[in-house]
Amino acid sequence: MTTRRSQPRPAIFDLAGHPDMADFERAAGTGRRQPLAGFDDDYTDIVDYIVRCTHKIWEEKAIGLIYTHYAHNVILHTSFGVTYGREAVVRNTLASQAGFTAGRGYADDVIWGGDERDGFYTSHRVRGSSINTGPTPHGPPTLRRTARWGIADCFIRENRIVEEWLVHDGASSLRQMGYDAVALAKKAVLPARPHTHGEVDRLPTGQQAPAFLDVPGAQADPQGFVAALLHNLWNARLVNMVREHYAPGLVAYVPGERKLSGYGDYENFVITFMACFPDLALTIDHQCALPAPGGHRVATRFTLQGTHQGYGPYGAPTGRRIFLIGASHHVIQGGKVTQEWTLFDEFALLTQLHARQEAQQ
Repeated sequence: MTTRRSQPRPAIFDLAGHPDMADFERAAGTGRRQPLAGFDDDYTDIVDYIVRCTHKIWEEKAIGLIYTHYAHNVILHTSFGVTYGREAVVRNTLASQAGFTAGRGYADDVIWGGDERDGFYTSHRVRGSSINTGPTPHGPPTLRRTARWGIADCFIRENRIVEEWLVHDGASSLRQMGYDAVALAKKAVLPARPHTHGEVDRLPTGQQAPAFLDVPGAQADPQGFVAALLHNLWNARLVNMVREHYAPGLVAYVPGERKLSGYGDYENFVITFMACFPDLALTIDHQCALPAPGGHRVATRFTLQGTHQGYGPYGAPTGRRIFLIGASHHVIQGGKVTQEWTLFDEFALLTQLHARQEAQQ
C-alpha cells in the first residue's frame, strides 16, 4: 500500500515579494491559500481579496461590486467625520471617478491579522495616481496629475468590509492640482459643535509627568516595540528615541509628499509638529504585525488630538483643536526601524484650523 503525499499549501500572498496584478489574476480561482468562509470562490487569501477587490472597483470600474464587498451598514471613518451605509460608499466612489481618470492604485503592502471566524483586519498601503479631468467640489478640471500615499484599514467578514478607516495625503493632492490648500480650508464651513472641547488627555492627572514606557525587544514583541516607541516619542516628548531605536539610514514618508532621510530630518518633523500643537496627544487604536526579512512589518492606526498654540507650517496659532485619524507602517530590521510611512490628512487639519463655524441654532 502506498501513501499519498499531500501537496504543500501555497504561501499567502505577501507584497514584500513584489507581486504585480498579473500574479494575483493568474492565481484567481486556483484554490484557497487560507480558510476564507463566506468569501467569493476566486479569492485565494485575505491579501488577494483586499488588493483585487480594490483593483476591480477602482481600476476596472466595477463599482457595483461595492454591493457584494461592503456591508449594507458599513461605517467609514475619515478625519472629516463618519459616513454610514453602503450607498454612501457608492456615491463617493462615483464622484471620485467622475473627477479623476487614469487612476492607478499600486498596492505597496498589506499588513493583516485575524481569521475567518473572528474577522480579518487589513492595513492596505497604496501609492495612487490620477488626472483631474472632471469637476470636483473645489472647482473645474485642472488636467493635472496627482500622486499620493494612502492607507486603508478595513475590518472584513465573509467577503464584506464592515468598517473602514481611510487616511490619505489630501493637502498634497490639492497642491499638485494647483490649489492653495489653506485658501480652500478658509472657504470651508464646519458644522456647529454643541459643546467646547475639554483638555487634551495626555498627562495622567493635572500637573503629573507623562509615563515613560520601557521599550520591549523588537524581535520578541514588534507591536509592543512600536507602541512604546510612539508613546515615548509623541506623548512623553522623548525625541532621543529616534537615535536610539531608528536606523541611521532611516527613510520615512510623511504628509506633504515629504521623504525624510536620517535622524535630523525625522527629528525636525516631530519637533516642528509638536511645537505647533504643544499639548499634542497620540492614542493607539489598533495594531497588527507580520514577519519581514530580518524583522517585522507593523501597522498602527492612531488618533491625534491637540490645540493649535504654536507657530509653524500651519500659520499663526488659531487656538483651535484638531482631531485626526492617522496610520503608520513601520519596517523593523535588526531591532531598529529602517522604513516608516506615517500619514494623516493635512487638508482635514487645515480645515479644522481655518474653516468658518456654522452658527448654532
